[in-house]
Amino acid sequence: MIWMFIFSVLPFMAMAYIGWHLWCLLPLAWGWKLAAVIIMVSSFLLMFAGIRRTTDQLPLEWGTAMYEVGTSSVFILLYLFILFLVLDLGRLVHLVPRSLLYGNGWTACTIGVVMVGVFVYGNLHYKHKYRQELTIESAKVSRPLKVVMVSDLHLGYHNRRDEFHRWIDLINKERPDLVLIAGDIIDGSIRPLIEERMHEEFLRLKAPVYACLGNHEYYSGEPEAQRFYLQSGIRLLQDSVAVAGDLCIIGRDDRTNPHRLSLGKIMKSDSTAVPESPYAHRFTILLDHQPYHLEQAERQHIDFQFSGHTHHGQVWPISWITDAIYECAFGSHQRGTTRYYVTSGLGIWGGKFRIGTRSEYVVVNLQPSPAE
Repeated sequence: MIWMFIFSVLPFMAMAYIGWHLWCLLPLAWGWKLAAVIIMVSSFLLMFAGIRRTTDQLPLEWGTAMYEVGTSSVFILLYLFILFLVLDLGRLVHLVPRSLLYGNGWTACTIGVVMVGVFVYGNLHYKHKYRQELTIESAKVSRPLKVVMVSDLHLGYHNRRDEFHRWIDLINKERPDLVLIAGDIIDGSIRPLIEERMHEEFLRLKAPVYACLGNHEYYSGEPEAQRFYLQSGIRLLQDSVAVAGDLCIIGRDDRTNPHRLSLGKIMKSDSTAVPESPYAHRFTILLDHQPYHLEQAERQHIDFQFSGHTHHGQVWPISWITDAIYECAFGSHQRGTTRYYVTSGLGIWGGKFRIGTRSEYVVVNLQPSPAE
């Protein structure tokens, strides 16, 4: 009920607040003011067309435009809300004169320039993919290994094949021994991935690929997602384990599935299925899309957990909310002997803006160390 209120009621309350301010601020006739408010509300409502998959009934380019306008408006409205709230607080303490917010074209133009500047920066910052390098020493590794780890690609109407092609080039440039993906490869609809034959880009990867599911694979349809993984040459780990040389890779099903196995049951069932436990003397990596209950990996003596999902909020100040929700919403973390990395994601949901956060791929260098 709380989340329904936050996502269903609060946005419309915020739009009413912003709409009232625009009405008061714009030095225009009432017809032009009404048009501005209608455009604002209509842009926001387009977001629901994407959520309800109405975009799947349109030509791909139209669906893309509808998706990008609708989801981008969410972030633009957020920043307008913050800006008007700051100005109102300034009025309350007599730092901002009333005339600044009523029928003032200079204020309206200044706000417009600021918003354009902020979101042009946010888009350019999103397009820059940050390379995060980690070095881990372990006696369980007999030779140096390079593993590229990514999450939250959100391929779909907004992250199209031409952009994804560039991401694949970045990964191949690393010459990895292995590629691991922690879910949310698909954004919300698999239709753009099929029409643009995005599986062909995955087939360009020059290393074995393992992945787990994310919550968005369930939104797009789990059976369709599984078929896409198979077509793309990705080995899906869904409450299952794979052995790759010195590595033991565990992929958990997403917590969207209420029937997913506990981590303890996954490890117990798999270790009893073979004469020798796959976890013995191997470096164990856990792929779990949503970084909840990190103590579970510590309890099972996992060496390294890789998660995504949070996007680190995508834009400030939402990053403050994710920091409050999760034990670790972004970056490196450690509990006991278990190391963690929660990535902010390579792609993004919705409007392609990164403000106060970053898009990244993680390069993990596993180095052998002397046995204790």
